[in-house]
Amino acid sequence: MKEYQQTTSVSSSSSSPLLVEERENGSPAAATAAVILSTLVAISGSFVFGSSVGFSSPAESGMISDLDLTLAQYSVFGSILTIGAMIGAMVSGMLSDRFGRRGAMAFSELLCLAGNLAIVFAKVAWLLDIARLLIGVGIGIISYVVPVYVAEITPKNLRGVFTAAHQLMICCGVSTMWLAGNILHWRILALIGIVPSVLQFLGVFFIPESPRWLAKNSRWGECEDVLKHLRGQHVDTSAEATEIREYTETLQHLSEAKFLDLFQKEYTRSLIVGVGLMVFQQFGGVNGIVFYASSIFQSAGFSERVGTIAMVTLQVPMTVVGTLLMDKSGRRPLLMISAAGTCLGCFLTGLSFLLQDLHMGNTEAPILALIGVLMFTAFFSLGMGGAPWVIMSEIFPINVNGSAGSLVTVVNWLGSWIISFAFNFLMSWSSPGTFFLFCVICGLTVVFVAMLVPETKDRTLEEIQASMNPLTSSS
Repeated sequence: MKEYQQTTSVSSSSSSPLLVEERENGSPAAATAAVILSTLVAISGSFVFGSSVGFSSPAESGMISDLDLTLAQYSVFGSILTIGAMIGAMVSGMLSDRFGRRGAMAFSELLCLAGNLAIVFAKVAWLLDIARLLIGVGIGIISYVVPVYVAEITPKNLRGVFTAAHQLMICCGVSTMWLAGNILHWRILALIGIVPSVLQFLGVFFIPESPRWLAKNSRWGECEDVLKHLRGQHVDTSAEATEIREYTETLQHLSEAKFLDLFQKEYTRSLIVGVGLMVFQQFGGVNGIVFYASSIFQSAGFSERVGTIAMVTLQVPMTVVGTLLMDKSGRRPLLMISAAGTCLGCFLTGLSFLLQDLHMGNTEAPILALIGVLMFTAFFSLGMGGAPWVIMSEIFPINVNGSAGSLVTVVNWLGSWIISFAFNFLMSWSSPGTFFLFCVICGLTVVFVAMLVPETKDRTLEEIQASMNPLTSSS
């Protein structure tokens, strides 16, 4: 392992001349075009993810009316997506390790395509549930494989912004459903979800496989060819190819990690960081606030229509800002600023409900709730929405990436389900208490990031993984 670390330092020191050579040869345009095309194909799946999550809210009244559904039947339809996503997350690592990142993306889109088509033509509740379950499995796979694929194909100086585009497209998908749902029939909304599924399914046949997945499977020639394609034919990729090869060979004597192997000492920090970020992301209350934004505004005495439109208006631009800052400011500062902002947003919302309970500030309390929810939405979109997925895709070695990524993704979806399920019960217990609880969790997120989360900006995946996962005990 010491030999690898020495090699890493040499490779790292040569990275600057390599970047200079890229600029001198004028190759970034060609390399960037290849990376951009591959990323666009990958994040088409992220749009499917977002549109699937955003579909249930605007479609509710129309589906209940057209198909004569009970509220309980529609609740099953809405919530079964999360169950499917947990199933998809469980198998996502295995599928992407066995069939490649492209194969996993293609399979996920077949499931989403079949599910949306079934919704378009469904006339009975049980078919809707099966369709929604299929879509859930598909987006569970997407939520893991897309950020991992993008992280593995992009150069280190662009990895953050490109990987964060996954979250940006999720926001675009959700916002599209919320806005289009005001004017379009729910079957047309389902058709909209089919378009990016088709684009990604067809697109995976025109983009390269991950060079690191090829290296893991000892397909060295293909790995080097793909790196040339992604970086540009006139760029010297030997340093990057050597680093990938030497780190992969260091891990090859280790057997493919099983699930329980993740809990060995050498993977402790990566596991704590990956799982911890997903726990704090979800238990900070995001899905309770997003799923029930209308009822929050209504309970606070504010116009739910105005509040929801304001949320959509803020969400996408702030996600764009966070995406652009990912490789500028770094992951850690962005996460801490984001978590601090969500903490303040929850505090203001909780204070609004407390004032109402005390029959004080009848005029100011609804405005305070609006400011609090919008502040939470803006700051969450800035960092906590996308950065945990970026970091998850960077910190696990290739031999445990599948199992670890599946675990982290399952934790994310499980947390999403718990908060979505418990939110109304918490609000019945105490509206101010619910948001003050979220406020505390968001505050603890700042402490967690400051103490445990590493900065991964401008470091290769091999450098990050070697520093976080000391394999000397195993080698």
